[in-house]
Amino acid sequence: MVQLTSVHNVQGPWSLAVCRQFWEGFAPAALRDQPEGATLRTVFRAEHDWTVATATVRQDGPSAHITVEGPGDLDAATAQVVRFLSLDVDARGWPSVGDRDPVIAKAQKDMPGLRPCGFLSPYEAAAWAVLTQRVRRTQAARQRTALLEDGAFPAPQKLRTLDLDLFGRKTEYLHAVAEAALDGRLDGDHLRAMDAAAAIAAVREITGLGPFGAELVVLRGANHPDAVPRHEPRFAAEVTTHYSSTASRDQVSQAWRPYRTWAAFHLRAWTAMPGR
Repeated sequence: MVQLTSVHNVQGPWSLAVCRQFWEGFAPAALRDQPEGATLRTVFRAEHDWTVATATVRQDGPSAHITVEGPGDLDAATAQVVRFLSLDVDARGWPSVGDRDPVIAKAQKDMPGLRPCGFLSPYEAAAWAVLTQRVRRTQAARQRTALLEDGAFPAPQKLRTLDLDLFGRKTEYLHAVAEAALDGRLDGDHLRAMDAAAAIAAVREITGLGPFGAELVVLRGANHPDAVPRHEPRFAAEVTTHYSSTASRDQVSQAWRPYRTWAAFHLRAWTAMPGR
């Protein structure tokens, strides 16, 4: 097994401890068996060669020390870690969003240094979007856990062959997600490089992924930093709750540019905080 350690200088606010705390309660891919101290460890499927890799991340001031271990392309796997932790986003302008929006300012204060994190790849986000169709998230989480191999979601080569006992056409849809991943249509770097709306439209062409699922893949799977969720009912409800019944998502989100995805993520995480 080969190991690669690198240092990534993070621009703007970041707290690994706060991100880890959020991720530990993230049902689609909750962290387990974490080491003591301010270190994060996760097992993931490297999307460039679909091998299993292990990432260990620790913070030293503004720097992320990332150690990736596995049999595949570790440079590409490291870049994937940087992306799924949103460490590749220049967030030096993120505090100014709070200056323009007092609601986001409160979320930033209560969750200092939080960056969007959770889904390890667009491929896994797409699979989660299928698993959650017409079932509770807790049930979908159990189904996902049952699919894990060596702590990681199965490679698309394996997923497309599985005959699963799932509701409706979900097995067919998971096979379509696997085929799309193998065809490169769920490549994180490719989706991030596209305009968010164009990326969402492209993902919607995958059988089984509707408007909500396609947004999830691009905004949370590829961690696109600047787009407004348009098919997430809970987000619309949160805008109404924290702003006004007449405020539209487009009106409110103007103050969030160029971090609209980040602000929507913070609004969701802040609303779900215990005690609120």
